[in-house]
Amino acid sequence: MFASRADSAYSLSNLVFGTAKFCASGKLAGSELEGSAALRDEVRDQVTHGHPKILLNLADVTYIDSAGLGELTGSYTSVKNRGGQLKLLSLTKRVHDLMQITKLYTVFDVYDDEKKAIASFS
Repeated sequence: MFASRADSAYSLSNLVFGTAKFCASGKLAGSELEGSAALRDEVRDQVTHGHPKILLNLADVTYIDSAGLGELTGSYTSVKNRGGQLKLLSLTKRVHDLMQITKLYTVFDVYDDEKKAIASFS
């Protein structure tokens, strides 16, 4: 686990067919994001070390606010600028609704099925 707070955590769970799969849990919110640069840094490091395909599982994220959305968007931009791809997996209803309201659903590739998500990487 590379960043952890009482209410949030991020971890690199495994590498699957060259895809770095991260799992986030808890809150992705303002004060909870003190260590969130670690998420972006870890994602960027994976791309730098030859893993340009990033799958971020949000199934256990209970809350997200504008700072959390900013962190996701920053991670996406960082990966894309390095020639990689970042995709989201298993959004909760709350996160899904927020992504639609903010129109970020059109920016990210979002999947409910891990196998389909991994197969979608080009």
